[in-house]
Parts: sequence; C-alpha cells; structure tokens
Amino acid sequence: MGETYLVDDHYGQAEMPPVRRGTIARVSYVADLHIHSPYAISTSRDLSLENLAVWAKLKGIDLLATGDFTHPVWANEIRTKLTDSGDGLFSLDGVKFVLGTELNCNGRQDGRSRRIHTLVFAPDLGAMDRIGKAMAGSGASLAGDGRPTVHMTPRELVETLMEIDDRCIVIPAHAWTPWFGVYGSKSGFDSLEECFGDMLDHVAGIETGLSSDPAMCWTVPELDDKALLSFSDAHSLPKMSRELTVFNGEPSYEGLVKAMAEQDIAYTVEFFPEEGKYHYSGHRKCGVSYSPDDVARYGRVCPSCARRMTLGVMQRVAEVGARPVETYVDEQGLTRADNGRPPFRSLVSLQQILSEAMGFGVNTKRVQGAYHELVKACGAELTVLLEAPTDDLASAVPQHGERIVEGIAKVRAGDIFVEPGFDGQFGKVQVWPDEMAAPRRPLAQSRMEL
Repeated sequence: MGETYLVDDHYGQAEMPPVRRGTIARVSYVADLHIHSPYAISTSRDLSLENLAVWAKLKGIDLLATGDFTHPVWANEIRTKLTDSGDGLFSLDGVKFVLGTELNCNGRQDGRSRRIHTLVFAPDLGAMDRIGKAMAGSGASLAGDGRPTVHMTPRELVETLMEIDDRCIVIPAHAWTPWFGVYGSKSGFDSLEECFGDMLDHVAGIETGLSSDPAMCWTVPELDDKALLSFSDAHSLPKMSRELTVFNGEPSYEGLVKAMAEQDIAYTVEFFPEEGKYHYSGHRKCGVSYSPDDVARYGRVCPSCARRMTLGVMQRVAEVGARPVETYVDEQGLTRADNGRPPFRSLVSLQQILSEAMGFGVNTKRVQGAYHELVKACGAELTVLLEAPTDDLASAVPQHGERIVEGIAKVRAGDIFVEPGFDGQFGKVQVWPDEMAAPRRPLAQSRMEL
C-alpha cells in the first residue's frame, strides 16, 4: 500500500490516496508558478505548504511556486518546512517548490499612477531575505498582505532585484487584465518597452492570465522573444492547475531560467479565455457586455448609464496587436500557428465536468467523491483530462461513467458552450448547453476578427 495524506481544506478532512501519474512528466515537468499562501488577502486559510503538496499530486503538478515569500510568517514556514534540493529548488513530500512571490508595483510613471502586479522568483533563501528587506525598506507593509504593495515603478523594481541578485526572474502577472496588468486598460502600458525601459532584457516573459490565451498574444510583435506563461493564480486549493506551463527538461532553477529564455515549453494549459472575468469590455452593473466589434460600433460608454465601460482583454489585444494570426488544432488537440511558438490547449476543470455530468454542485460530497475516485483510478487530474482511456474513466465511476466520459471527450475536442466574462464577472463555460449559453466560435475565427 502507498502512503495516504490528510488534508484539511474547505471540503473537510479527507484521506487522499496516492495518484498514478501519466506520461506528461516523463519528458517534461508541469509547473504552476503563481499561487498564494493563507497570508494574502482573499485567499483560503487552507493553503498550507503541506496541503499545497497534497493537491499538487492530485492535480499533476511537479513544480509549484511557494507564493508570498515576502510575508515574514510564511517566509519562516518556507525555511522550516521545505528541504533545499541543492539545485535552486526546494521539496516537500516529493513536490518541488521554487521561491516565488507576487508584488504590486504602485508608482507614478509618465505622469500617471501605475499599478502593475509582477511575479518574482529568487534563486536561494539569501536572495529571498534580501528582497524582503529591500521591499520593507521601500515602505512596503510585508506583514499586512502576502502580495504587498511596493512604491516603485516596474522598471525600478527590476533594477532593485538585479542589484540584489541578477539571477532573479521577473514576469508581469496576468498581463492583460484592466487593473494590475502591464497591458491593462486602467493603469497599464501600450508596450513592455514603455513599462520597463532599459530593464526590459531582464524580463523573462509574461503571464497571459485567465482572460487571454497565447494565440491572442501572438498578435503582438514585441512578445516574439518573450516566453508566454500560464499559471493558476490560485487563491484556494481546488483552483490550482486551472492554468499550467509544461516546461521541457529537468526541473531546477537554472533549468527554469533556461527554458524561459529559450521558450523551451512543451505547451501551456489554459482556461477557455472567455471564462475569464475581463475577456470582453462592459459594465457589470448595467449588464452591458461588448466585443471589440461592438466597441468599434457603439463606443466605450455604457449605453444604459453613460459611464465609461471597463475595457476588457479582447479590446486591449485588438489595440496593441499589430498582425492577424491564423491558428489550427493538431491531432493532439494542441492549438498551433505557423510561427513556431509553443502550442497550448484549453481545458475545463475536472470538478466542473463532474458537476455538470452528475447534476450536483462542485462542492458536494458526491462530486468530490467522484473526483477522488477518478484520480485514484486513472491518474492525476491532468492525466484524466488529457490521456486516460475512456474505458478506465467509465469504470472508475460506474454510476455516471458514460456521461463523464462524454463530458471529458467534449472538453478534449473543445466542444463547449460559453458566455464571455466582462467587467469583473466570470464567463459561463458549460460542457452541455442550456438556454443561456451560446456555441463557442472556432478559435481561428476569433483571431481573424482581431
């Protein structure tokens, strides 16, 4: 018998059996490098390092960021609970961790107030401690939020980090979102060069965020030499892995730096970007949702209340992108283009598929029980969604097996229904249609409309 794990999360205490892994991690490794601790605002109290390691195994994640390493209490837990692997990474219960955090840059640049979230990774504990001291010295309240506000511009932050240790990795987080995205409509920039200036060469890539996907970013020429990365920004355990990056090579800090620099990425796993809460422009209070075509036709003011709408990710991509990109889906279900960039595929979470297939809420005991039975029998969640044979899936949950197999097959084929999100409201993505959902347009058609 293998080990069992006890996790204390919002589903209650549950015994977690070991899970079988698929073939993905044998030639590459699965990374989720944007997560949080219990010490960040609006996050679950259950995000302990022990629970993160348990859920990484359930999800199929090989490498996690620690998240929030500038928070003094969390930093102490990192030091005491994680084992240094000697390669710039750390480990707990067989799961690798890299020292990572998210910082909110809040400063004035070019006469405007800018608020940009940035992911930062450190090569060792010494660098982690020096970063914390530098951020505290700049006036940041490190104990108040695991994602502290630092009163620097993004360029000043990168310069400070390079002075601390030039091995630090810097990535703008959820790059397109209106608030806190480097390209965001509220406080962002029109280019990375405008944002980072002479420090741009030290920026490894961007995190595409939940409301966009790599194909949308392929329209932007300045991103050709930057890695397009996808991570979950998980504020609770079940949200881990909703977006992932599968890096080639062996996991180590140097390997991570190299993979980003060379874009040596097998593929990324994405939300369907319409599900993101800023995909379209609009005004949530008035229920107004606009595509870029609608914005061009009707303007940027809410027709109901005459206030300016929140311009969404699709609108910003249309404004910043300088070229059309045609895409196609290969025999493995990966979305590609003829530009040689790493491909991607969009998925719906296994728990959502089970919820729809079984007719019960995501958080119910029936759905959670089916989830753990599937993972125990067929492999980690990523393996179930991408690789597991349909016969294995059907037999793992006999009562609903046929419907579950149908749902997973539909997601693998991209045969889903969607109502795009806007102005802070998540989109509605469904495996089976109802009267509120509309068929999702082919991805290539969406790109051509940009």
